[in-house]
Amino acid sequence: MNNLFLLLNTLLAFIIGGLWIIITTAVADRFGSKIGGFIGGLPSTVVVAFLFIGLAQSPEIASQATTVFPLIIGFTGLFLTSFAVIGKRSFAAGLSGALILWLSLSSLTVIFKVENFAFSIIGYLVSLVVSYLVLEKYLFLPSADRGRIYYSKLQIAARGLFGGLMIAFAVFMSKVGGPIFGGIFAAFPAVFISTLFISYRSRGLGFSRAMTKPMLITGMVTIGVYGIAVRYLYLTSGIILGTLFSYLISMVSAFFAYQFIQKKLT
Repeated sequence: MNNLFLLLNTLLAFIIGGLWIIITTAVADRFGSKIGGFIGGLPSTVVVAFLFIGLAQSPEIASQATTVFPLIIGFTGLFLTSFAVIGKRSFAAGLSGALILWLSLSSLTVIFKVENFAFSIIGYLVSLVVSYLVLEKYLFLPSADRGRIYYSKLQIAARGLFGGLMIAFAVFMSKVGGPIFGGIFAAFPAVFISTLFISYRSRGLGFSRAMTKPMLITGMVTIGVYGIAVRYLYLTSGIILGTLFSYLISMVSAFFAYQFIQKKLT
């Protein structure tokens, strides 16, 4: 019965997660790198991942999965930064280098069994500051102009498939590997990877690299806030209300992130 329930929830996670990514892609139409990056950084796959971790197991397990989550989100910021730095050579070099870095750092988290929430928060904040300074003060990446990005049906389907698989995998890994793997794979940069790839194919490498700055600010702030809210609200308000309240809180942080992006980013 437990295996059947896990299979059902994993399947639902794949379907809902895939649809979420497709809808996000359609809404993100394209108003330049700032707006596109802002929308691409909003909580999406993480919402469904934690929701189904909670449904498949318990609110307590989902809450435990957030212990390492902020640190992994910090690694995701370093993923974007390394892509922008290495991506000067080529898109393939930037993406492969960024993925190797993310996987290596995440693997160290498992090897050393990081289970301290305070350490996770500190690592998250340090990564955010370092990533921002590198992107804004060192690389001097200018924001790209407005312009329409047209998504083919194949691109939309591929993005939905990839996002759905990542969410389903997060649910599965949390079951077989425990809360640490759940937190790690809930923070896997599936949306960022697909967004960077599609923007590269549509507008070129420069536009794709420019997307990293607003995605960094929006993603690390709003997704980090969402994960922290889930840690407490899943225990006090339950899975459904906890998800709703956590998302509303993350939208408050999204407002301030948007203001920062519009006023401060070059």
